[in-house]
Amino acid sequence: MSPTQVALYALGGVVLLTFLSLIVLVLTWAERKALARIQMRMGPMRVGFHGTLQPIADGIKLFTKEDILPSWADRRIYWIAPVAVFIPSLMLWVTLPVARDLVLRNLDLGLFYITAISVLSVMGLIMAGWGSANKYAILGGLRAAGQLVSYEIPFIMAILGVAMLAQSLDLTEVVDGQANFGYALIQPLGLFLFLTAGLAELGRTPFDIHHAESEVVGGPFVEYSGAHWAAFFLAEYLNTFTVAALTVLLFLGGWRWPAMPLDGLAHSTLSVIWFMLKTALVIWVIFWIRGTYPRLRIDQLMSFGWKMLVPLSFLNIVATGVVLFYGWPLWTLSLISLVLLGGTVYVIFRGPRTKTEHSTVAVYSASSLRR
Repeated sequence: MSPTQVALYALGGVVLLTFLSLIVLVLTWAERKALARIQMRMGPMRVGFHGTLQPIADGIKLFTKEDILPSWADRRIYWIAPVAVFIPSLMLWVTLPVARDLVLRNLDLGLFYITAISVLSVMGLIMAGWGSANKYAILGGLRAAGQLVSYEIPFIMAILGVAMLAQSLDLTEVVDGQANFGYALIQPLGLFLFLTAGLAELGRTPFDIHHAESEVVGGPFVEYSGAHWAAFFLAEYLNTFTVAALTVLLFLGGWRWPAMPLDGLAHSTLSVIWFMLKTALVIWVIFWIRGTYPRLRIDQLMSFGWKMLVPLSFLNIVATGVVLFYGWPLWTLSLISLVLLGGTVYVIFRGPRTKTEHSTVAVYSASSLRR
């Protein structure tokens, strides 16, 4: 590799890091405003127009805040953990295209690279809990490990289903395979599996079991403050943007839009805008889920992953393989996927309750009657 190429890649890395940092600032403000809207509040209003400068104020506060190191902590592991969580989040964007020619490095095995890198962040969470030498932090780290390992299976299997349809691991070819329709119409079950497992990978509500402030006092981050604490949540919001972008690339047609009469710079600009609008829609759905659903219990979380999502992910792969092998029309896969998804929704909302849940429903019903 020539010095010129090295310089170009270094410049591209700096531009990418700056762009993603700005995205994280926007997401922190947008989430607070979205949750405020759902909860009939105003959200940030004091710093800047409608609180638009609040993320910058929060960043200044965090980076100037005293960074405390517990005397009993393992210093090296404690300092390395935030970096071990943030770096994989950034490395994913090496091969994620925002438009056909707007990517740092397009890889032929891009989906394989993404699945390999995405599992590394769990190591940082375990390091954070272990290095803190705090029993609540260790418990949060172990919860995170159990959750991420469990939900990584349906996450990867949903990606594999898309790769089978596209017959490629190159993200550009995956988007090109959705020329007339997105894979969400062919694999609605795959979209459900990917987005649900992605939320669990992010540790966002209702899957924020390793944060669980009421149970483990903040999870593996309980001993962190200042810039190191900010690094963990910078990675979380960056991963939120990544999962939304991957959802758009794999299931919603990426940067493709119905009519593309323009060429050159105008075409690329409109493609980027269209891609960002789709990504913003997915991010809003993620925020809406956070503002709507309560946190699952740890037993519900693991049961939902192993008893529901993992079997469904294998059924999705089998159905896709059968349809492709026998050359059936793709609408048959859509039909099978919708039937499986409908059964899943029925089981989730109308399935049998445990004794504890039955007693809880009875108590609420009795209290309602008394009122």
